[in-house]
Amino acid sequence: MIPLLHSPRGDGFEHLRLDALISLEIGWFLMVPISLVVGALWVGFFGKRSRPAPPGFVLGGITVAFGALVLSQAMAASRWLNGSPAGVGDPDGEYVIAAFAELSGVVALLIGAVILISRGAAVRHSRKTVVLGPTSH
Repeated sequence: MIPLLHSPRGDGFEHLRLDALISLEIGWFLMVPISLVVGALWVGFFGKRSRPAPPGFVLGGITVAFGALVLSQAMAASRWLNGSPAGVGDPDGEYVIAAFAELSGVVALLIGAVILISRGAAVRHSRKTVVLGPTSH
């Protein structure tokens, strides 16, 4: 992913954080549709292969951590934008971007939690053993 698609408008960490969130949102708007199309084509061409393993604990943990990072940074940017910062052209428009980033962080947290819960349930289900009783011949 391209770290910053354009240079920050002002000096300081807050402007850099806001610019990183804007770049993240632009990247998601570009990459999610492309990934869905490529994935659909990939499944269409290679649909007869065996079913892949379900997502694991590492993917769920990374997704939760990424969602928490995006959410915390978006909340900090929202608080900064509520204070009428200097160097921001349209605080309302930038606030909408920060709010959308907060929503993205929450969605990533939820998806990560679902992955972790479903994988935990699959592991728990696979560990159940069937004890056969004695048979009489």
